[in-house]
Amino acid sequence: MIQPEKIIIADDHPLFRQALLGTLKSKFIDTAWLEAQTIPELEKQLISHSDSDLLLLDLNIPGAHGFNTLIHVRNHFPQIPVVIVSAHEDQETISKSMEFGAAGFIPKSTPVELIITAIQQVLFGNTWVPEAFQALENDHESTDISERVASLTQQQYKILLMFAQGLLNKQIAYDLHVSEATIKAHATAIFRKLNVRNRTQAVIAISQLDIPGLNLD
Repeated sequence: MIQPEKIIIADDHPLFRQALLGTLKSKFIDTAWLEAQTIPELEKQLISHSDSDLLLLDLNIPGAHGFNTLIHVRNHFPQIPVVIVSAHEDQETISKSMEFGAAGFIPKSTPVELIITAIQQVLFGNTWVPEAFQALENDHESTDISERVASLTQQQYKILLMFAQGLLNKQIAYDLHVSEATIKAHATAIFRKLNVRNRTQAVIAISQLDIPGLNLD
């Protein structure tokens, strides 16, 4: 069995996260486990531990905005394979996860031994999806917006998510310790890359990457 050095687990449900960790630690005894409950925490872990062997990512982690975080991580940390661990296990969610760069998809209902097998497969450089999964035809519109989101810098992506939260330019400037003029300049670049004219259109654009059937606030 491969014993990776570091694995990041990003999930905001303490009971599930601790139960999963308790199981995995008994199998991966030499692995350092890094945890994140929010997108800012995940960002810090990725930057501090860019040599991690694997990221286990819950699509519903606060601030994730559907598949946007998966796309962002795969673009800025391509060396870290991402396995989605999700309570949503419909064919469309699995298909889009794999389309947007996930190395694997593990439903939260998966038996423990199969979770171990899935992680091992990905660590070996393979992909893993549930046995019953059947890939759907690509949605070209969402693929286009995913490529646009992937073109954003880390700072631009962070600002875009703050737009989605409804924060004003001056609030974002304060939180990021920059000038309001800097935020406006970033906004212009974001709109250009997403091919939109304003904040509202930008938020609508990334909403195309929401999880199917889930109302994300």
